[in-house]
Amino acid sequence: MPVVYSVLAVVAAYLLGSLSFAVIVTRVMGLSDPRTYGSKNPGATNVLRSGSKAAAVVTLLLDAVKGWLPVVLVRWFGEPYGLGEGTVALAGLAAFLGHLWPVFFRFEGGKGVATALGVLVGISGWLGLAVALVWLVVAAVSRYSSLASLSAAVLAPVIYVLAGGLLWYSERSIVAAIVVMSALLVWRHKENITRLIQGKESRLGGKGKDQAVAASAAEPVQKKKPHKRH
Repeated sequence: MPVVYSVLAVVAAYLLGSLSFAVIVTRVMGLSDPRTYGSKNPGATNVLRSGSKAAAVVTLLLDAVKGWLPVVLVRWFGEPYGLGEGTVALAGLAAFLGHLWPVFFRFEGGKGVATALGVLVGISGWLGLAVALVWLVVAAVSRYSSLASLSAAVLAPVIYVLAGGLLWYSERSIVAAIVVMSALLVWRHKENITRLIQGKESRLGGKGKDQAVAASAAEPVQKKKPHKRH
């Protein structure tokens, strides 16, 4: 029976993760579908490009909550049903995978930064805080949201392992889940990595020059037609 409960918890976590709040929130607030403009990524950062900070904040919070909730529910109520750290790890990973490949939205999801952070907070509030601080410091210094997300993703498993025994007890299943999430986050940011290398990545709050660079990168190069001699 514990196996059945574990499977049910993981499936429920995936279904919750499949709720693409970027799309849901923009629909409710009468805004354009974030999959039709900007980076076309259904996430809080792209929702911000709609001009509605409120929609972006709500999207960010709900995306984080759907990663946090399955983890803490298994932690709080799973023990009587034989659900341990292995199910905690699988539930968190399932919610994250649901965001990346949501069954309700043709498996076209976002990059998963907020949902991954929610999972980490569910595992340990201190872990979530440490990773969030990494994101904030890198973002403040570089003004690149993607670079901040990549830095946080790479350092998340390192922080979990190094602080194990001090702020929490490390579990192999949790380490494995965090490593998988980190690897997928890096993979989902592959286009951002290319733009960072090329110097074409947009900065946080960037206007003018950054927009011009992005526009020039998106426009095809037009060849000049030779003038005909009469």
